[in-house]
Amino acid sequence: MKLGAEPKKVVALGGLLAIAAIALYMNSSSDDSPSPAPRPAPTSVVATPPARPGSPNVVRHRTAGKVAPGEFKPRIGPKNPEDRPDPSTIDPELRLDLLAKVQKQELGPTGRNIFQFGAAPPPPAAKIEVPKNVPKIAVNNPPVTAPPPPPGPPPAPVAPPMTFKYYGYQVSKTDGHKAAFLLDGEEILIAGENDTMKRRYKVVKIGVSSITIEDTQFKSTQTLPLQENNLGA
Repeated sequence: MKLGAEPKKVVALGGLLAIAAIALYMNSSSDDSPSPAPRPAPTSVVATPPARPGSPNVVRHRTAGKVAPGEFKPRIGPKNPEDRPDPSTIDPELRLDLLAKVQKQELGPTGRNIFQFGAAPPPPAAKIEVPKNVPKIAVNNPPVTAPPPPPGPPPAPVAPPMTFKYYGYQVSKTDGHKAAFLLDGEEILIAGENDTMKRRYKVVKIGVSSITIEDTQFKSTQTLPLQENNLGA
């Protein structure tokens, strides 16, 4: 058994008894004294990863009830409870008619739909101002004339007048056939109805005072009067 260690134990035991007596005295005196002021809220210690070798250990403290920088904490409604609406007075019905009315609204040409992403409209063109002291140049515009109408179809050819002279006819007693006497210059022609003279002129009708002849080349007819007493003409 070592006696050298006994005095150290006695000294340590005496120190512990002294501390216990002081604590007991402080507790008994605190019951008689007025209540102390409230202590500040304890701070929470955020655990940090072990520091690198050679760098001091830094302990970050965050006060309870406060938002750390960079932390998002949304707040719904007013902060004062008296300003908050009564939930019993709120109409929970979804107004689809108002939603449809908003969707039917058309944006103007200068507006932009916030739900459609695209390139911004180009800026308006700069307005060029004309100097006021520039003299005006008179411009003589020629009168506008209407274009001439397109040429129509060429006129139909007209048959030349006939040179025949009708001076009489003869009726056959046997069959009643008529034969007309005509004079073309100095040439005497005798032809009946439906006969053709000079391969072009056809006798259509022989009358008492006139004769009708058709020009088969021009498909036209002419009526020649009877020439009385002009046989030698």
